[in-house]
Amino acid sequence: MSDLHALSAAELADSYRTGQLSPVAVTQAVLEHIHRWEPHLCASYLLRPEHALVQARASEARWREGKALGPLDGVPVTIKENIATQGDPVPLGTAATQLVPAPADAPPAARLREAGAVLVCKTTMPDYGMLSSGLSSFHPLSRNPWDLSKTPGGSSAGGAAAAAAGYGPLHVGTDIGGSLRLPAGWCGIFSLKPSLGRIPIDPPYTGRAAGPMTRRVADAAAMMAALSRPDARDSMSLPWQDIAWASFDQGTERLRGLKIGLLLDAGCGLPAEPEVLAAVQAAARRFEAAGAIVEPMRPFMTQTMLDGMDHFWRMRSRLDMNALMPADKARVLPYIRAWADSATGMDGEAVFHAASQFHAVRVASVKACAAFDYVISPTAPMPAFPAELPSPTNDPLHPLEHIGFTVPYNMSEQPAASINCGYTSAGLPIGLQIAGQRFDDLGVLQVARAFELIRDVQRPWPQPPGP
Repeated sequence: MSDLHALSAAELADSYRTGQLSPVAVTQAVLEHIHRWEPHLCASYLLRPEHALVQARASEARWREGKALGPLDGVPVTIKENIATQGDPVPLGTAATQLVPAPADAPPAARLREAGAVLVCKTTMPDYGMLSSGLSSFHPLSRNPWDLSKTPGGSSAGGAAAAAAGYGPLHVGTDIGGSLRLPAGWCGIFSLKPSLGRIPIDPPYTGRAAGPMTRRVADAAAMMAALSRPDARDSMSLPWQDIAWASFDQGTERLRGLKIGLLLDAGCGLPAEPEVLAAVQAAARRFEAAGAIVEPMRPFMTQTMLDGMDHFWRMRSRLDMNALMPADKARVLPYIRAWADSATGMDGEAVFHAASQFHAVRVASVKACAAFDYVISPTAPMPAFPAELPSPTNDPLHPLEHIGFTVPYNMSEQPAASINCGYTSAGLPIGLQIAGQRFDDLGVLQVARAFELIRDVQRPWPQPPGP
């Protein structure tokens, strides 16, 4: 069996169960594939082949003895570096961080380890996760496997690049304004930002979620079964529910009769580019052909809302950076320093009004979506931009003009996914966002799976450049 790195989690579990493949052979194949890609992508952090093989050997023994820990046992996985793994430093993408070993696995890492998944490496991110690119003062510049001159997006930069390049089937990232979905869209993969609290995370924060990044909806559903298990460390987590994640595939009939909102104007930030609009409109026609009722939506975000959240985050980051020693602050990416320092002079009244926009976004999002079962939109208004840029505008005073479609659902706590819906004339992927009502994570997976069945055929995944 060739291309072991490209097999799904279910295919791997079946092959382990029958003895056709072993976790050791699969892990070795994934590591060899990573070795071919990594000099070009720079997607990994703490890539330790022998450490991964130790885990794979333990999994192989469990399968041989009939004591596998579950369907993810022996399946390769990567985890974003800001999700703590015991004994490893958590640099948060910045050279300003003191590298101290983490005392324990954060909840997503703990759940995957309990499931027997093989952690082949961690993945890169920009400074403090505050960029939608792979630009970092700590990590080498991460790139997009579809076009090495382009960014993979961010802040789950390495995870998206790793998924698209085939660093195994399972990857975990985080999202506070689009950091799962934006890179997923730009790298042509699938990702789900779940309802806030569905996947426990530590430390929790307003709008912050962990979620799967995969080539297939099926692999994301398999991950949700493990990642959504409870962990008391997350004070914002939802009560655990025994959700039938395995029922993610209801076929295209799942779309029949659904009322779907079509949002083509975010109401703030940069307008969607023509090729992006064309791909999303084509997706809407496919939904209609499958029996869904698609209706246009008016924008519900405003520039005031987006600017308010931006300014609050600037002040938060300014305070964090002012707590650093001057030599450490100087190591932070200059773009991030300029963005944070721009909050100097904001008074208490300005900070209050900025903070108030988070709730305003929540109220507006819930109200606008109430009339629909699901809402579809572009994930991002443009395709992947040059890798060296920190943001599409390259302007620290206008850094978030591309998150107008994604950030509302962080604040409203609604689940939202990104799935590939086409390509630009230059061959760059375009993402379709599918958002559901709060708590309807399974429904979003089912609708995404239905679209996976009706969309145009996926183009072949990128291959590593030759020697």
